[in-house]
Amino acid sequence: MGVLRYTLRARGHPNVTAGHRTTFEVTVDPEIGETADCIIGVSSSDSISTLPDEMKRAIAGESSRVRVILRTENGYDEIRGYGHPELTLDHPTDIVCRKSDYICSRTLMIGADKAACDLDENLVRDLREGRELTVEIIVEY
Repeated sequence: MGVLRYTLRARGHPNVTAGHRTTFEVTVDPEIGETADCIIGVSSSDSISTLPDEMKRAIAGESSRVRVILRTENGYDEIRGYGHPELTLDHPTDIVCRKSDYICSRTLMIGADKAACDLDENLVRDLREGRELTVEIIVEY
């Protein structure tokens, strides 16, 4: 079994509510609206399409397991889920982690054990204050 790691940077935004019950998202877009309850990070250094090819191949593996570690100055959370062979991983702006098994070009993982509404309160507070967000993606394949 192999393990790959990749770290990207984003930042919070005053409109982060982290209220979504089935997903969370990081985007390269610098702004989000007040109703964007799944978006937890903006101005990301990467979208799903810019992840290294080796990592994308691993995520799309038949038995891949994906972990995402979110860190801010005062907060930390870890989310576990799965990759899938049908993931295209080619959206130009977004990275989405889903509790469901829905797959689209933005999907990084399915079967996630947490969504935006489940994230650590200190992490969400930091994100509302616009603090830096470190996103580490770990794939076991």
